[in-house]
Amino acid sequence: MMPSYFFSHGAPNIVLEDNDYTRMLKNFRHLLPKPKAIVVFSAHWEAPEQTIGAAEKFDTIYDFGGFQPELYEITYPAKSNFSLAQYIQNLFTEHGISSSQDRKRGLDHGVWAILKLLYPEADIPVITLSVNQLLSAERQYAIGKALTILREQGILIIGSGGTVHNLRRLNWQAESADVWAVQFDTWIQSKLESWDTEALFRYRELAPYVEEAVPTSEHFIPLLLAMGTGNTARKAELLHRSYQYGNLSLSAWRFS
Repeated sequence: MMPSYFFSHGAPNIVLEDNDYTRMLKNFRHLLPKPKAIVVFSAHWEAPEQTIGAAEKFDTIYDFGGFQPELYEITYPAKSNFSLAQYIQNLFTEHGISSSQDRKRGLDHGVWAILKLLYPEADIPVITLSVNQLLSAERQYAIGKALTILREQGILIIGSGGTVHNLRRLNWQAESADVWAVQFDTWIQSKLESWDTEALFRYRELAPYVEEAVPTSEHFIPLLLAMGTGNTARKAELLHRSYQYGNLSLSAWRFS
């Protein structure tokens, strides 16, 4: 059974950085058998209906501004897999999830910045999946759960987002993590490790500093989606956690 993962993608220039987190991501491919395909839920693709990205060859989307010029020269020319996209759509249908396919949209930085570090050769088929802020946390988990069978087929599922993601609270000169960000992440860690879905589904009510950590939920949703794919064994393992700019979380979770 292929594990599934949640990876924080941080700021777009993470792909150019050398730190403990990026070194862990670069070493990742040596720890697993090469996946037959990679399926990525990206915080940077929001759609009212669950959408499956299956372009014949993905363009690279630079959905940001103000970063160093070399960042806009990076490409990730991965290809998709039409039969897998259709299979995923069938799985969604079987689980009562309405979905559609998009064969034109490229890869946003929530996808390519992570994949460039994980599998820089871009030689593995990629399927991208959208997120929807309007759905309940329980429904997000159910969407991930619908794809659990993919793990049995050697397909790697990734949720790409960030547990603490509040651009208005970033401190570019910070030398240590903000206490509120750590306290929020610590609460999330305890609920993931105990697989307390009842509490996690109510994180908006129960988690400390939730308004500071998750002002909007698009970056948090991929964590719930990835967790849902691990519903069988229900084992969550924190692989890494650090912070940039005071509170931008860089975390990695494995779901077995």
